[in-house]
Amino acid sequence: MPCWALSRYRGPARQAVLAAKERNRRDLARPLGLALAAGLAELRDPDRPLILVPSPSRSAAARRRGGDPVLRCAWIAARSLRSCQVLPCLRVWWGVRDSAGLTARERDRNLRGRVNVVPFPGHAANAQVVLVDDVLTTGATVSACARALVAAGTRPDGVFVTCAG
Repeated sequence: MPCWALSRYRGPARQAVLAAKERNRRDLARPLGLALAAGLAELRDPDRPLILVPSPSRSAAARRRGGDPVLRCAWIAARSLRSCQVLPCLRVWWGVRDSAGLTARERDRNLRGRVNVVPFPGHAANAQVVLVDDVLTTGATVSACARALVAAGTRPDGVFVTCAG
């Protein structure tokens, strides 16, 4: 599955993602969401509806952060794109640990089989489905999300992240 990133995970991009994610900088959702929208506008098929599926946050992390920064950015991106909607249909099971500090193998084991799809209304058969996340490191999160979507009958067309590194 193709994956695109707006930036490497370093410098100002890394600082912005970390501030939005770990320091409750909700004001950064707008510039990050608009950057996401600009990237998606360049890559999407303009003749197909676009569905953004944000990677899920653990409930405890979302509470600590005052919400889900990836979901916030996805909503902002969708509002600025034509024929685009957000489908927040992924959930992580209780017991999934924070991935910070885990090796690639530990991250995969932590998430394997623990991301599920909650029921959602059908979408246009020709829709372009893109997973969105803030950071791609080992790929464990997007892999678990893609497996869950495929198991539910939806094959993602790609992954778009703010930073990769």
